[in-house]
Amino acid sequence: MLTTRFVTGAPDWIDVISPDIEGAAAFYGALFGWRFSPAGPDAGGHGVFRLAGRAVAGGARAAPGQGPPGWTVYFRSEDVRATAEAAEQAHGSVLVGPADEPERGRGAVLADRAGAPFGIRRPGRIEGVEAAGEPGALCWVELHTPDIAAAAAFYRRVLGLETSGVAFPGGTYTCVNPDGAGEEAMFGGLVPTAGDPAEAESGAYWLPYFEVADADAVVDRARRLGGTVRGAATTVPGVGRTARLADPYGARFAVIRPEPPSG
Repeated sequence: MLTTRFVTGAPDWIDVISPDIEGAAAFYGALFGWRFSPAGPDAGGHGVFRLAGRAVAGGARAAPGQGPPGWTVYFRSEDVRATAEAAEQAHGSVLVGPADEPERGRGAVLADRAGAPFGIRRPGRIEGVEAAGEPGALCWVELHTPDIAAAAAFYRRVLGLETSGVAFPGGTYTCVNPDGAGEEAMFGGLVPTAGDPAEAESGAYWLPYFEVADADAVVDRARRLGGTVRGAATTVPGVGRTARLADPYGARFAVIRPEPPSG
């Protein structure tokens, strides 16, 4: 699972873009207990979500033409420009930046060869998320993509990510971890969209998972708050109980109540 012991190539920040950041703040506040702190009148609606005083995510009002509401996962990069160039050379693209921001540091938003957006950043005043792998915080990320092999090759070249297969009933799950960190540093997975027509139609994307104490209760609460249940709560043996959701504006995310470690 993801931790705050950040290394190059690992996720260290996450942002949600919404047409109504105040409404999104109310939704995630009621769902996870987050509080939104606007960055100021000149920040264009940007701000930080905090859980018990610790930064857990960023948020911003969508600018005209910025694209649909959604979560962007950011990966640590020691050289943002070089990473952006590597993405272009690997048949990806640069969507935004590179640019400097006082809080988040130097960053850019890229897209992989299948069109899935993701961010890269070199830290600024905020080192990264200050809570991870606990209720209300980011704990896992998952790329839904039409071609696992092509995605693995792209992220290996651009971020240095390593992949490994984990056997589950019905198939193998492809996990990812930072270069040289070993499988104990796994923070996410690659999932084929071919078996899910709705996912395949929506295109490739990164899905953040937030840990919760009770997945079923969070699903019910999200529905009452105006969110959408995209995948009902399901128990995955050896993993936990998960559900896929979207906020009232369409930003997709998932929740998981991890299964306690055996023994």
